[in-house]
Amino acid sequence: MRAISIIVGIPPGKVMAYGQIARLSGSPRGARQVVRILHSMSEKYELPWHRVVNAKGEIAFRSEDGADEQKERLQAEGIIIQDNKVNLDEYLYHPEIDLIMMEGE
Repeated sequence: MRAISIIVGIPPGKVMAYGQIARLSGSPRGARQVVRILHSMSEKYELPWHRVVNAKGEIAFRSEDGADEQKERLQAEGIIIQDNKVNLDEYLYHPEIDLIMMEGE
């Protein structure tokens, strides 16, 4: 359930990658598990599923599976999407950095 907490914590205007969430939740090879969590639990836990992209910053859904909705939601949060990709240098969320910063205060 750590993955759910991580996903819930992704702020508007930022994204995380499936593998990044898996690593932070203690399962470095669990990217597919993150996909399953998003697919089966997004509604129940009101997960911001649209803020999760693949390691290249790409929208991983096919059009009929929600890609258009994901793009619209991300754009509504101010994220620019070009060629079906999010610029990870600009929009990738690093919660581990936030934790380090808070510990240093």
